Amino acid sequence: MSESISSCVKQVINRSPFINEMLMQQIISYSNLSRFIQSKVEALYGAPVKLSAIVMSVRRYAEDLIARQKEGGVREKIGYEISMKTNIHDVNLVRSDSFVSRLSGLYDKVKPQKGDFLNVTIGSHEISIAVSDKFKGALDELMEGQEILHRKDNMVALTILFQPGFLQTPGILYMATRKLAWENINLTEIVSTMNELTFVIAREDSMKAYDVLESFFDEEL
Repeated sequence: MSESISSCVKQVINRSPFINEMLMQQIISYSNLSRFIQSKVEALYGAPVKLSAIVMSVRRYAEDLIARQKEGGVREKIGYEISMKTNIHDVNLVRSDSFVSRLSGLYDKVKPQKGDFLNVTIGSHEISIAVSDKFKGALDELMEGQEILHRKDNMVALTILFQPGFLQTPGILYMATRKLAWENINLTEIVSTMNELTFVIAREDSMKAYDVLESFFDEEL
């Protein structure tokens, strides 16, 4: 029992961004939450813990979260534009040096200035590619003999283009993805650059995601 009950309660709550959010919004019962997390708190604490002690710790932590949120003050509005590209083909494959060397052939064909879409993320072990459907044949030729992990058609790319200063506002990516998760919108790919943030999602979720993001940036930031 090297940790206090209060510390154990904070650790359990911080494991779930959704619970954290509900406490800040004051839309969750302290007593119900305390019953829900009691076994987890006791496991961390290493001994039985009275429900009343957990309720007290939850209340104090909620008050602390709310106070910190208010101290943050009003953020300066972030300028942005949201664009949507439909008919996206999304592929993930095992990284190989031979394939990386072929990628220039795809870059030569795709013309973003003419409305084409291409995002390539090269990881240590995998490569993800989201590209306009019309280049699917060209991509298939490049991927011949490669180990494909996943591929899906009829995707949509939602890109948020921010004005400079976006990176100086902590938590934007977390808050945006949290809002989409609240609406049960699955993100197939997330791509970010200095001033752009792109989500690749299923077509059926596209309009809902657009509305969620627009509301988030207009009303909360």
